[in-house]
Amino acid sequence: MKVGFLGLGDMGSIIVPRLTAAGHTVTGWNRSRSKGEALLKLGMMWGDTPREVARKSEVVFSIVTDAAAVRSVALGEDGVIAGLPKDAVYLDMSTIDPAESMAISAQFARAGLSMLDAPISGSTATIIQGNASIMVGGDRSAFERVQPVLLAIGPKVTYIGESGLAVKMKVAINLALVTQIVGFCEAVALAEKSGVPRAVAVDAMLKSVVVSPVISYRAPLILPRDTPAPVYGNVSLQQKDMLLALDMGRKLGSPMPLGAAANEMLNACRGLGLDHRDFVTVYDVYRRLGGMPQ
Repeated sequence: MKVGFLGLGDMGSIIVPRLTAAGHTVTGWNRSRSKGEALLKLGMMWGDTPREVARKSEVVFSIVTDAAAVRSVALGEDGVIAGLPKDAVYLDMSTIDPAESMAISAQFARAGLSMLDAPISGSTATIIQGNASIMVGGDRSAFERVQPVLLAIGPKVTYIGESGLAVKMKVAINLALVTQIVGFCEAVALAEKSGVPRAVAVDAMLKSVVVSPVISYRAPLILPRDTPAPVYGNVSLQQKDMLLALDMGRKLGSPMPLGAAANEMLNACRGLGLDHRDFVTVYDVYRRLGGMPQ
């Protein structure tokens, strides 16, 4: 299929090669063209605007930082809505406020166009390994048309329901992700303070019933290393998602004591100037609070 891809950052730059490898023709766009140069060498074509990309595509994806960026690429003067063919489908994979996603989708519907919210669950490592999970909200017939393309990105594709439900599910999943990692860091810090060597504690956790995919690939990041640890999701990015979850809980009257506590640990990371690191750096905050040598 002819696929458009808007946003060639950390996630987009590893999704596009999966699409081209599956035989799809991809036209990409990014605010700064430099981020697309490596992909152009792999066969991706370039569009000067989201509108131009949409005009050439049967399926258009976007994955950008926040709601303002989604509005710009989707609804701007040179946005997707201005160029998307009537029989094409636009999918936004960004994690944004569900209300914003639904409002943008409603504008597409009023224009007689199809938009799906299709957030992806997984880090860059998960996508590269071919284990990413994609959730989809919106018109089911539109979902069924694009499902083969989604399966080129990741093997686990789930239709959640009407517009907005997929991004709501993604917010809930990210809540669980953060609280799980904060709990892991707290447990290892406790073990280390009690005398268990850190590497032994991590190994024991990875062999225990509490291990999960996210713990498996993030646990090694808290071990001493000679090179900088990879950043799968920095503190600021994860806190953006946590604040979406806390706001959603507040509006719905759904109690979130664990989420609130985990968010305070992210606040502490930012206060210590660690916001550029992967958010598993929460472990460093626990060590400082526990009086362990730095």
